[in-house]
Amino acid sequence: MTDLICIGSIAGSYGVQGEVRLKSFCAEPSDIAAYGPLCTEDGSRQFTVKLTRPVTGGYGARLSGITTKEQADALRGTALFVDRAKLPSLPDDEFYHADLIGLTVQDTGGVQLGRVTAVHNHGAGDLLEVQPSGPQPAILLPFTRAIVPTVDLSARRVIVDLPEGLD
Repeated sequence: MTDLICIGSIAGSYGVQGEVRLKSFCAEPSDIAAYGPLCTEDGSRQFTVKLTRPVTGGYGARLSGITTKEQADALRGTALFVDRAKLPSLPDDEFYHADLIGLTVQDTGGVQLGRVTAVHNHGAGDLLEVQPSGPQPAILLPFTRAIVPTVDLSARRVIVDLPEGLD
């Protein structure tokens, strides 16, 4: 598990005075500004976030040190991270995406299927991207209790009940 958790990204500039369009990955999207300064993945830059208004797909925001449209444009696609210690602890049946990446995936019979390489959400729920051990292409599995009945972080594994056609 990593000490940094991605909680948002910069979608581009908003206006001409250095505001950015901010996409929040928080359960409550406006919480992105509540965790203190956010940093880039490598920690080389840090930003204090002030939300200015809701915009399509996120928020308009001011970032410390960003005062021009060009500076805001240059940050497009930048992921924003916060130290895990600043985030609330989760109930037993909820997980940070970063905690799932790298877990071993096994079927209900104990056969190893691969590893979780990513967690995606395109609006209809979370999908686990599983890279099989062999040369097969990655598969996407809905991250639902029916398909993924067990997540065992201490054992670093998930148990999946594969849908018909994938087994």
